[in-house]
Amino acid sequence: MIAMTPLDESFAAMEAAPEDAKARLAWFDRLAASEMFLLLDEEAEGESIKPKVFSVEGADLVVAFDREERLAAFAGKIAPFVGMSGRVMSGMLAEAGLGLAVNLGTDFETVLEGEAVEWLSGTLAQAPETVEDRPDEVLPPQGLPETLLTALDARLATTHGRAALAYLVATGYDDGRRGHLLAFVDAVDGYEGALAQLVGDALSFSGLEAGSLDVGFFRASDPMCATFAKVGLRFDLPQPAEPAVPSAPGRDPEKPPRLR
Repeated sequence: MIAMTPLDESFAAMEAAPEDAKARLAWFDRLAASEMFLLLDEEAEGESIKPKVFSVEGADLVVAFDREERLAAFAGKIAPFVGMSGRVMSGMLAEAGLGLAVNLGTDFETVLEGEAVEWLSGTLAQAPETVEDRPDEVLPPQGLPETLLTALDARLATTHGRAALAYLVATGYDDGRRGHLLAFVDAVDGYEGALAQLVGDALSFSGLEAGSLDVGFFRASDPMCATFAKVGLRFDLPQPAEPAVPSAPGRDPEKPPRLR
């Protein structure tokens, strides 16, 4: 028997408080952040995949699970599948006009029709502004919702060596603008966009207005990093033994799989 997963826990909280919009958003947030296993009709070919599509009451649905064991139990036999984040999956399905059934056959199953998948994909498409100007004032972060900090912590744990660490600080600029900045240190070239989108995912369900959190990229040799270290909230990012090189469909957020 599989123990409750983080997605299960969010689902249970949502079911316990059906009128609580924050609980519903928290479930969508967890779905976007989770690695999901999508049932395929046949083995993937290169960057192309063919999901197994079920027609239910006039709607075309694919099925995905947050554990491989759940997918195997549903399929009842060895079946092809591909793993990817919920965010990548929602964008792929929205483009194809497909709905999504999550964790079928469990106590935590739910179905998202095409409109719900489109909403999720559109919400996740929002990204914070990447800043190029340097702040004139750097202070400890304050007043940010706990939901944002929790979501950031969860997503930064999935960066897979794309940056060394990150600092969250409050900032002030010479034009009077004030806000907060998440500063990535020693990001791998080419992954800046993916890291900014990751922060955007956390923002989307936090209740913080878009644009209230900027994203910046710095080298460890930059004197600004010493200031960040003094006052900022530090996130130590997990580092793989060897640099990760995405190859399987859905593993690289910059290159989502194509449906066929």
